[in-house]
Amino acid sequence: MNPRMGSSLVLSALVFRLLTSCFLVYCSSYDQQAAYNSFTISSFAYSNIKLKPYDWRYIRVDLPPWFSSLSIALRSDVDVDNGSTSKSMLPIICFRDGSLPVPDASNTYLKGLALKPFPNGTVGGLQNFSDVEQCHLLQKNMMVKLTNEQISPGVWYLGFFNGIGPVRTQSKMIIRGSAYSFSANISVEGCTTSTVCGPYCNQTVDTLTCATFGVHKQPRYLLDEMHNQTVGSVVGCQNSFGAVCHGDGELKIYSLEVAGAATQLIIKATNIRSGQTSAANKTENASGIVLMCFARHGAVPLTTSYDYSSDLAKMPLVINSPKVGRWYFNILPINQSKVHGNMQDMNITADLCYSMEWKTIECPFGKAGPNCTWQKYMLQTVLRKNPSAPFESYYLPIDEKLSLESANFPLEPLLSNFSFRNKLDVAWTYFLLDIPNGVAGGNMRIQIKSDTKVEYEIYARFGGLPSTDTWDYYYVNRTTNSNGSMFFKLYDSSDKGVDFYILYAREGTWGLGLRHGRPSKLLTIMSISIERCPKRCSGHGSCQSVVDASGLTLYSYCSCDRNHGGFDCSVEIVSRQGHKWQSIALVASNAAALLPAFWSLRKKAFAEWVLFTSSGISSGLYHACDVGTWCALSFHVLQFMDFWLSFMAVVSTFVYLTFIGEDSKRALHTSVSILTALMAATGATRSFNIVIVLAIGALGLLIGWLIEFSTTHRSIHWSPGFCSNCLHGWQNIGERFQGLIKTLFKRFHWFFSLLGCIALSMAAISWKLESSESYWIWHSLWHVTIYTSSFFFLCSKVTAIDTRNNGLPDGEYALTRQNSLSRGE
Repeated sequence: MNPRMGSSLVLSALVFRLLTSCFLVYCSSYDQQAAYNSFTISSFAYSNIKLKPYDWRYIRVDLPPWFSSLSIALRSDVDVDNGSTSKSMLPIICFRDGSLPVPDASNTYLKGLALKPFPNGTVGGLQNFSDVEQCHLLQKNMMVKLTNEQISPGVWYLGFFNGIGPVRTQSKMIIRGSAYSFSANISVEGCTTSTVCGPYCNQTVDTLTCATFGVHKQPRYLLDEMHNQTVGSVVGCQNSFGAVCHGDGELKIYSLEVAGAATQLIIKATNIRSGQTSAANKTENASGIVLMCFARHGAVPLTTSYDYSSDLAKMPLVINSPKVGRWYFNILPINQSKVHGNMQDMNITADLCYSMEWKTIECPFGKAGPNCTWQKYMLQTVLRKNPSAPFESYYLPIDEKLSLESANFPLEPLLSNFSFRNKLDVAWTYFLLDIPNGVAGGNMRIQIKSDTKVEYEIYARFGGLPSTDTWDYYYVNRTTNSNGSMFFKLYDSSDKGVDFYILYAREGTWGLGLRHGRPSKLLTIMSISIERCPKRCSGHGSCQSVVDASGLTLYSYCSCDRNHGGFDCSVEIVSRQGHKWQSIALVASNAAALLPAFWSLRKKAFAEWVLFTSSGISSGLYHACDVGTWCALSFHVLQFMDFWLSFMAVVSTFVYLTFIGEDSKRALHTSVSILTALMAATGATRSFNIVIVLAIGALGLLIGWLIEFSTTHRSIHWSPGFCSNCLHGWQNIGERFQGLIKTLFKRFHWFFSLLGCIALSMAAISWKLESSESYWIWHSLWHVTIYTSSFFFLCSKVTAIDTRNNGLPDGEYALTRQNSLSRGE
């Protein structure tokens, strides 16, 4: 048989048996869920969390090592069409293991972000969850259950974003877009003992203990397993069970705790023997057995998600630089002869026994690398004396010669030396640092500055020592780095300096590795620090600190000015030239208030003149402050004055159209001023306020007309007795109503009324079309159209006085004369 074909059959059978075993486990779990020993660790309910446009919220979830499942139930009022809505305006939900997700920190990642609907379901409904840099569309109803076979214990963060992109952190006067609200129920289930795992705590886990057996000089068992390299003094540990036996296809789960930054983790099977018997052969050679071992850090490995794998019947499983924490191993034996389908093996009973050995190899203190000759330093945390934000600190090597006053330390004295054993032209120097709990909202900043040229490659890894094969983030040069990652931000990349951030660095142990050549006599300075806001918001914003929705994590973010945005306010949204034009348009467009103000002054309507003049001036001052040109008063005072006087100007236009006395107008103005002041103080920028203000104005106009009608037509009364001539009375009412309609037509210049309605419609369209990008255009047009519509409505009122009609307008005089005649006057 072709060896390649045999290997393919073996792997196919392996996958089939693993899938079958997992399916059986899940089926039995559903049937016997109530019988398993689990309990609720924590349960949180978040109700009616509102997300305004470009708003976001974080929720922290703690998963202890003994957790079994995480249940998330979300309900929202989201109703968007992801096909027609821009990606930057879609509501999304993001996940991240260990820290806060930031989907728009990298332009490269933002362009390639593929948003897909969240896969609803229960156990097994979410596949490939190991990718922590992922986001999904927020839906109305979302329900998912993630088990300890899919995600690892620790701290997980859920991020809810109503729109992403550089404008998310940009300061805005009025934010256009849809607001959403959501409610979440999050429950964490756990196993009562650490010897079981699985979605329903029904899988037994055997713990592998590791006892230190001392310091040895070049132990023989390491020489063969570390590729015959000469090994210095090492501290290792080993242990072994007796014979471990299980049947063909029977899965066994083991766990091992790695406490420190180890060099290697080795899992080895010895004395592999088969207990299979048949009529032809009483024993079978161990070469017919495939003993697969799958390893995974933090979670039980599955056929679709594991970190390492090896056939222990052929070679040990060797994990170089394993991560700190708990490792899980699944060992599954497969009878290769049964895979081949030999007839003489059909009555074979599967029984496999073997002995296990495992070793965690550690270098002495201060040493690292495959031969324990490279330097390793533990960094100590030094809090800043006068931080600009809470929990800011820097890291220094533990050395009495270094000053704690400076955040920088020289590199050359700390670099690993080359020895005659090193056949390569490069060496490694490692640094270990710890980010404490509760500092997930901080950013790790790494800087290197040199006198001539930086010749270092930097690799960072969470939970262990990095290498060229295993890393989370890296920097080689300005073109080869992790700049496409969501959490890596490169600022300076020159021959003499390197400056980059690891955004929202995870809580726990980090390993930094410098790959370099032979140390030179040049001076190179390195700095490692934790900062709350990258680059101090690039000088274009302020650093704000808030608490997530769960109240467990303090994080910081940049609140940018009007012209900049992005995670660090480094994205110029509005250029200087554009800023100048925006300032001119938004401020100068308020000059349109001169039109209604001039007409009011000409007609001696002094109250309206004061309102329109004050409204135009306050709006100009407010927009000058809003665009960052000049602030005469505080922003909130200017905003209140602008909206309040604008509301009053609109209502005053309606009241002006009535023919009522000054005492009635003062009463209406006073009542309206109270209502509009409350609206401007509690929710000035709400779009619904426009409808409310128009409704108040229409109501004021109706009340004015009713007052005028009741004053002018006092003759309309009803007899308390029975009216014998009701038909004649109804005819009189009809004639009077027709006269009233004729009076209204004569009282207004309807051409100007039509122009006012057209201008008002244009104002409504401008308000509707406003967006964050084109706000200055449409809002400037809104200023012009709204003041122009007021001017046209003011012009539509007939105010010419005919002295022949006793000082009354024609229509009003006709009605008054008719009433007088009906009363016999």
